[in-house]
Amino acid sequence: MCGLSGEIRFDGGRPDLAAVERMTDRLAARGPDGRGVWSQGAVALGHRRLKIIDLSECGAQPMADSAGRITGVFNGCVYNYKELREELRGLGHRFFSDSDTEVVLKAYQQWGTDCVDHFYGMFAFVIVDQDTGRVVLGRDRLGIKPLYLARSPGRLRFASSLPALLAGGGVDTSLDPVALHQYMSWHATVAAPRTVLNGVRKLPAATVRVVEPDGRERDIRYWQPSYSRVPEHAGLGADDWRDAVLDALRTAVRRRMVADVPVGVLLSGGLDSSLIVALLADEGQTDLATFSVGFESEGGVEGDEFHYSDLVARHFGTDHHQLMVPSDRVSTALDAAVEAMSEPMISHDVVAFHLLSEQVAKEVKVVQSGQGADEVFAGYHWYPDMAAVPRERAPEAYVETYFDRSHGDLTGIVRPHMLPEHDVSGRFVREHMARPGAETALDAALRLDAEVMLVDDPVKRVDNMTMDWGLEARVPFLDHELVELAALCPPELKLADGGKGVLKAAGRKVLPTAVVDRPKGYFPVPAIMHMAGPVFDRVTEALTAPEATSRGVFEDAYVAKLLSAPDEHRTRRGANALWQVALLEIWLQTHGIS
Repeated sequence: MCGLSGEIRFDGGRPDLAAVERMTDRLAARGPDGRGVWSQGAVALGHRRLKIIDLSECGAQPMADSAGRITGVFNGCVYNYKELREELRGLGHRFFSDSDTEVVLKAYQQWGTDCVDHFYGMFAFVIVDQDTGRVVLGRDRLGIKPLYLARSPGRLRFASSLPALLAGGGVDTSLDPVALHQYMSWHATVAAPRTVLNGVRKLPAATVRVVEPDGRERDIRYWQPSYSRVPEHAGLGADDWRDAVLDALRTAVRRRMVADVPVGVLLSGGLDSSLIVALLADEGQTDLATFSVGFESEGGVEGDEFHYSDLVARHFGTDHHQLMVPSDRVSTALDAAVEAMSEPMISHDVVAFHLLSEQVAKEVKVVQSGQGADEVFAGYHWYPDMAAVPRERAPEAYVETYFDRSHGDLTGIVRPHMLPEHDVSGRFVREHMARPGAETALDAALRLDAEVMLVDDPVKRVDNMTMDWGLEARVPFLDHELVELAALCPPELKLADGGKGVLKAAGRKVLPTAVVDRPKGYFPVPAIMHMAGPVFDRVTEALTAPEATSRGVFEDAYVAKLLSAPDEHRTRRGANALWQVALLEIWLQTHGIS
């Protein structure tokens, strides 16, 4: 797990090494264990290293392979790198390190852009072919590892975070109205390739981009699971699906123990993280470090679930760590969390993850997290509503069920010059759901969530908050083989038992009943949910600052209405409307965007 950056020139000039150095330095938190810069011809690469696999300097990056005349930078982990190394050795390749980065380079030499089909893991990489001048960029199937891009006349820059691109300079920081529409409609989700800034884009998940020396590009979408039933599964019953899911999850958890350093678990006490702990215990893991965070109550809302995490920790004998955060700490922690955001994120648990990661990083370098299970196995309360409608009504039902507000609602909220004429967010949903390969309305919703919302909300949140402390988070519920299996699973088995039925059935084989049957928990941060004093002060400061006034994104009357009753106005999904507006402005100001 690391941070990468670089620049490609198409105009015959040399890369701006000073800019690459600045981008690389901005990624220091993602890779505190090493730093490197490489340049040849029209390309320069930068890298910050977090030592997880092959702790020696043989694993340093940028990594050059003189035999194959390629150089690359890599972020993430290929969990099957040992098996691939042996396969590649059998094909005649020789290795000088024990790192997965070198396996990525050799795999590219052997299979070209098809190398990604051989990788089990999370990754973003950039490989330079020194003979042809071609540059290849790739991102993992579920978009767990980020890759941001800034193109301007004559050059392309890339980095593991958006703030790193800003550090390089020369980025168009004007706001993208389409992205703003998505942010305000889709619970802050902005679908790739867009970001809220016109000058920054992101490589979509499951995509390899080939960039030619003259700047021409072509994309290869290399993975897309089918959300349909297949004949070979016709005879499977509920118990068969339960066992298949449990076996696939066991494999996913086992894969994510590959490391040359200890691996812990973020344990909320919910079904998902508890399953990870249980399966690791089944694998014979002892002295497993587990970590939980909680917050002071505000407005009658409990801010911790320690009862359940303690139960799991005691049951499996883990080395458990609790972190209780007082409300006044939330407002002071907010700015640091926002600084770590590559894009504005409104979910309350972003602050929680940042605070928890700070403490966890003092103990371990790698953790497993239960993120993604709800989107993969239909755990949220709105999925039954989606399942109840005909397939042709899926887009309409999704917008009604999940969006924060309609296109019409944005009139009077967003100023006219920032508001697209048409419902661009609804159109995106309609076009995505019109694609073949999703049998029912629920299948279409789960596919959209897995390919878009999951990538650009919870997955990004976990990556940004953990990596800001040099902590690698691995997400077994996003193992691509497990996701493929879940996509094929009959919807009624996922919806059973109040949601995630097939996963709960698997949990009953390895977990205490009290954990499986507990009410579904969320990760509340009451001080944000109810705009507790210090948080409201920070919000007011941002929205009344000169930068906000000159930017003129939101209607003054709307902002004044929110500030006059900070805990009263809610989006259609129940989110605090003031927080959604303020977070965008706080993010823009924090990153120096005027």
